[in-house]
Amino acid sequence: MIDEYIKNWLVKADNDLKTAEHELALPEEKIITDTVCFHCQQAVEKYLKAFLIYHKVEIKRTHIIKYHLIQCAKIDKDFDNIEVKGLSRFAVDIRYPDDFYVPDLEESKFYYELAKHIRDLVFTKLGIKES
Repeated sequence: MIDEYIKNWLVKADNDLKTAEHELALPEEKIITDTVCFHCQQAVEKYLKAFLIYHKVEIKRTHIIKYHLIQCAKIDKDFDNIEVKGLSRFAVDIRYPDDFYVPDLEESKFYYELAKHIRDLVFTKLGIKES
């Protein structure tokens, strides 16, 4: 049974994913790729944290996706070997001009597909039907 708190994590994650999807639907020259990647990172982090909270794991306050994946893999091996590349850097590192980096469209699409994959995996593991 999914409680309201976990549902709220999933709603927030879905909203981040929808924001990335909305941005990717724009004409290519209008897509803000770093925004897409930021929202993908946020979505993945929230999906993984929702999975951990469901399993009564205390979540660490970190934006490092690989850390959360390792914690999820301790519960379910299907989280092993998911390639997240540099997704974590979009949480904080590149939000400011000091560490300026603009991902290309291909990279943005990769992270969007990754976020959808992790959403599907978490929803399946939590027994949630597609909404």
